Amino acid sequence: MSNADRLVSLAAGTMLDVGPADAVTVAHDAGWPAVGIWFDPATWTVATTAAVRSRLDDTGTIALDIEPIIFGPDGDPGDALVDAAIAIGARFVLVTSRIPIEPYIVERFGQLCDRAAEGGVTLALEFLPIFPLSTLAAAVDVVRAAARPNSGVLVDTLHLARSGASAADLAAVDPALLPYLQLADAPAARPDTIPALVDEALHGRLLLGEGVLPIADVLDAVPDVPVSFELRSRTLMAAHPDPTARARAVLDNWRSFSR
Repeated sequence: MSNADRLVSLAAGTMLDVGPADAVTVAHDAGWPAVGIWFDPATWTVATTAAVRSRLDDTGTIALDIEPIIFGPDGDPGDALVDAAIAIGARFVLVTSRIPIEPYIVERFGQLCDRAAEGGVTLALEFLPIFPLSTLAAAVDVVRAAARPNSGVLVDTLHLARSGASAADLAAVDPALLPYLQLADAPAARPDTIPALVDEALHGRLLLGEGVLPIADVLDAVPDVPVSFELRSRTLMAAHPDPTARARAVLDNWRSFSR
């Protein structure tokens, strides 16, 4: 499979200025075959589930993933989010952790995998250098310890680079543990504080080719899997305040990059 033939999805973070159902419409109208859905436990209702499912069915758009489950000291919305994932037909659920890696994390991740298995959904554990679950190796260890067939590690190219790992490290991981990728570019210089890393991840991502991350090497290391485009960017939002125009700009960027 060439890069141009991969299933591509517009990540939820690229269009957080629209609601979940409207995100489906935006992605479809911009030409994306798949979309990511943002789950806010404070506002998500049964009606939200129905609206998202209806838009997906009406447009033929694939729900690649829904996010986020973040393990924290006050619990997590995992049960409700997994149920929503099953109801809308999402392929993946994105999971990470704000609390230190301990047996509870493995146990809870495994519980949610079992719940998701009923609907054929895979849980993807994402590592972020701003969280205790900060490295590729740590995420792989948790997934292996949980030992569920519907689990894997989600690699975001920005987090991979900022955690100090490389495409070569990724190539050494069992491909069965890497079900899809998130892509974004970034400058060479790594922010030197946690707040600066957070700001970059939430607001400073670059389109492919605008930075220096080894995007092509990562794609070579993990062939034949879908890719999601996580383009949280003040600059992109300022240039394209209309969500559909922004979504189209990201898709055009991928098409140019993958030729």
